[in-house]
Amino acid sequence: MGPDTDSHSSQTTTLVSWPGAPLTESLLIQWATYDSIDHSLTSSDSNLVLSSSYTIRKALIRKHFLARCIQSYLVKHPESSLANAVPRTWDIDVPYLDELDEMWGDELWDLGNELDADGSKNWYILKPGMADRGMGIRLFDSRHSLWKVFQEFEEDSDDEQIEDTPGSSVMASQLRHFVIQEYVSTPLLVDPNEIPLTGEFHLRTYVVAAGAVTVFMYERILALFSAEPYQSPTRSDNDSEVSLIPHLTNTSLQTHRGEEGVRLFDELTGCHILSGIGRSGNAVLDSLGIAEIKRQMADTLSETFRAALEQPVHFQPLPNAFELYGVDFLVSHEPAGFQVKLLEINSEPAIELTGPRLTWILEDLFKAMGIGRRDRSQREIHHHLRKCLEVKVRGSGGW
Repeated sequence: MGPDTDSHSSQTTTLVSWPGAPLTESLLIQWATYDSIDHSLTSSDSNLVLSSSYTIRKALIRKHFLARCIQSYLVKHPESSLANAVPRTWDIDVPYLDELDEMWGDELWDLGNELDADGSKNWYILKPGMADRGMGIRLFDSRHSLWKVFQEFEEDSDDEQIEDTPGSSVMASQLRHFVIQEYVSTPLLVDPNEIPLTGEFHLRTYVVAAGAVTVFMYERILALFSAEPYQSPTRSDNDSEVSLIPHLTNTSLQTHRGEEGVRLFDELTGCHILSGIGRSGNAVLDSLGIAEIKRQMADTLSETFRAALEQPVHFQPLPNAFELYGVDFLVSHEPAGFQVKLLEINSEPAIELTGPRLTWILEDLFKAMGIGRRDRSQREIHHHLRKCLEVKVRGSGGW
């Protein structure tokens, strides 16, 4: 067990507020993977069953559903912080390569204009909407390079699995729904000699949604580093495929490194910053900067779950359920300061890839999920869980 862990008294209460639960020991807790849970039991016996997953939550965990959810929310709430906290995104449905040509005149009209602009140096990321763990991701900077990506997918679609980054593959059936995101070209970078790690990193926070619904962000956040030093994406003269290794920070694609690329975000305190316009090399990532990044992350999570609640067909929280998510952010170092960018929300996160050195933060996380002090004060941070959102969905009964 690592430092700063709490010793809990025997008087504890569950994290999920479950006012309808009877005073009996005949309660069933379904704590399992989504597919192993009896979801009909969750909905039919809400007073007797507590489950570790909501039944309907596509608005959060599917990339194309999340993109549509946020876009719809911003139309109604243009003042939301999500306007700056999410990379510009397009979601598309491409069952066949021929349909891509038609999209340049419709869904991808503005993207096509950007790609055709003289002197354009922007890059974009293509992500399969149904895949996870970094599978099927591609970088492109032109109409032609995007066309080549879909040509590759179509040529391989007769196979059950398409070989991807070494050591991984993606199901061909997952390659229909996609999101395209503008590549964040100004990532926060720290001095590799002080960590010591090279490369870009993204932040992984564990988020607990409980009941209907309260959302907590675990403040022991991970910094996950890429395997190679960061460099802006470039393409050689022969139009070859762009190497993704300096840009992919997903631990699932770096299992050969073990826990080498994993740090606590707080461990970066005091590191010199190498990114930013007009950098002098003297800027330091201090505790105030880290606190501001965490604040932005919590605010973004609050707004994202509010957006999902406005899509009741695709997100239905239940009072007798809870769920753990792994949420990924990238920090952009812009002229005005740090700006977090929400990348994706993962159900059933691969917590085992955190590694032995930081196993203690997971132990503390599950303790915090399962128990809490009987003194449920109004503090916003409790057992390192920061309350991001607390709303009642259709009274105490949820959906």
